[in-house]
Amino acid sequence: MKTLTSEKLTIVGAAGMIGSNMAQSAILMGLSSNICLYDPYAKGLEGVAEELLQCGLKGIDITYTSNIREALEDSKYIITSGGAARKEGMTREDLLKGNAEVAIQFGKDIKQYCPDVKHVVVIFNPADITGLLVLLYSGLKPSQVSTLAALDSTRLRNELAKHFNIHPDKVVNCRTYGGHGEQMAVFSSTATVNSEPLNSLIGTSVLTSNEWSDIKEKVIQGGKRIIELRGRSSFQSPAYLSLEMIQAVMGGEKFDWPVGVYVSNGEFSNIMMAMETKLDTNGVHYQPVGGTPGEHKALQQSYGHLCSLRDELIRSGVIPAIDKWSSINSNL
Repeated sequence: MKTLTSEKLTIVGAAGMIGSNMAQSAILMGLSSNICLYDPYAKGLEGVAEELLQCGLKGIDITYTSNIREALEDSKYIITSGGAARKEGMTREDLLKGNAEVAIQFGKDIKQYCPDVKHVVVIFNPADITGLLVLLYSGLKPSQVSTLAALDSTRLRNELAKHFNIHPDKVVNCRTYGGHGEQMAVFSSTATVNSEPLNSLIGTSVLTSNEWSDIKEKVIQGGKRIIELRGRSSFQSPAYLSLEMIQAVMGGEKFDWPVGVYVSNGEFSNIMMAMETKLDTNGVHYQPVGGTPGEHKALQQSYGHLCSLRDELIRSGVIPAIDKWSSINSNL
């Protein structure tokens, strides 16, 4: 099997539904011929590995371990879904404290065992905050750590396609920015539907203002809806989108969706949030976000919500004050 790279790709949380789905998809996408699976749940991890090895794959070296040092050493690319999963009745923010501690330790493990890693994608919730903490404690550059944010934008695409009863490919440039949570900023000014600007359709008979409000709410509550339908949190969509992110960093196909990135530009500072980004072999870099005055206000509100989550961790002593961060990571 031809692959993009022979450099080590480590999938953290591989015994879980996201991680195991990601492992199989990474192989089918031809990302790396050197894939390491890690999970502290050794029995479940072995089961995932055995299933993959029994596929009779050729040209792929699959290893697995419950030793974090063994998993991370020599890794050049890492995707981690290794936090607690969201359950019915929970928001992403409900996971904050427990998964913050997981993220901090993971950042420290990266710093100790694979400081030469090229890129890390963090996808366990609340991803904006867990990604920020991995960046802080890993000592990596902001361009080397990104978080999954595209799922909200792909959900917007899906809802619009259903509403207009058209193929999703005809819904272009859907965008949500800010937080991957209840306070995300859903933009309409970027999108087109059948080559028509979405904003020109909102408030008309084909998409009333109330219908647009309902669509935005469905996007914001998209994860909750999957839990209600399947009895568990999303796993296929986050697995695939995060692999597309790593694929772009490996030099593969362009990633067309927003990415969670560390932002510190004056208006938005010392936070990880979804922005318009470029993701390539140089890592992740953000670009200015336009939009209408109302959309920009929503983005500012989303940023404020993320700052409140970050500051909650500071007040509770989980992480130090922002002015101390450079002593932990000189790149910040």
